[in-house]
Amino acid sequence: MRSIWRTPHPATRDIALVCLADGLVGASFGAISVAAGLPIWVPIAMSVFVFAGAAQFILVGVLAAGGNPIAAVASALLVNTRLVPLGFSVSDAFTGTPWPRKLLGIHLVTDETVAFTVAESEPAARRTAFWLCGIGLFVSWNVGVLGGAALGGIITDTGALGLDAAFPAILIALVMPALRDGATRTAAVVGAAIAVAAATVLPPGIPVLLALAGVAVSPLITKVKP
Repeated sequence: MRSIWRTPHPATRDIALVCLADGLVGASFGAISVAAGLPIWVPIAMSVFVFAGAAQFILVGVLAAGGNPIAAVASALLVNTRLVPLGFSVSDAFTGTPWPRKLLGIHLVTDETVAFTVAESEPAARRTAFWLCGIGLFVSWNVGVLGGAALGGIITDTGALGLDAAFPAILIALVMPALRDGATRTAAVVGAAIAVAAATVLPPGIPVLLALAGVAVSPLITKVKP
């Protein structure tokens, strides 16, 4: 793994921006959790052992609203089911990797690590992108959560500070160049439309999963275009 840190990766700047945004969102999660009445160790432990931002937000949201803990865990697990196919898409990044390191890699599979990994075609570049993004995100997220949890009693309205908007803004800026491709743009539009429509009638987490249908529908739409 030492070679990962010796040669600068072309996406290092983009990965650093995502890590920065992730740290800000982590601070928002930590502050929200403590402000909701959870002990400070809960968001910290979740971030170390679960490391799944969307699932963590949903679990805390359900608990803060007085929901059943079992329902909270079930909702979080449902959201995380998307990581199973994503993990298969980057499985080649673990070729020849010892089992202890593979287990660490499985823990680091996120939307962001997969996105940066699949963007590379060379095996060495894919491995570098995965570990660079995965480790960077893990560190920045947990540092952010720790800081936010420590200030949770002071910051009562994280939305007023814009912390919850930092991460989506960075991601949008990163995906904009990819939208120049017609098929990608079609898949994104269809997926977004499905997610927005489903969000009005379905619980959180499911609309995101249904948005993946945009990838399957995109080729059909592209074929019928004149």
